[in-house]
Amino acid sequence: MILKHALKGINFPKSKNEIVSYARQHNANNEIISDLQQLPDRTYNNTVDVAQEFSGKRFGGDSK
Repeated sequence: MILKHALKGINFPKSKNEIVSYARQHNANNEIISDLQQLPDRTYNNTVDVAQEFSGKRFGGDSK
């Protein structure tokens, strides 16, 4: 599962904790949850904003 699928339908802005909770409630896999838990504690305005924190990770279209 990639980030855009884990956060599909989420309404921004959201805090880190709200993003992690949303992903859990929508059955994101443990790798995504773990990565989201490592986000800096701030408010995110959209999925791109979240993904920028993980440049080079499995977010976007390059997921297995």
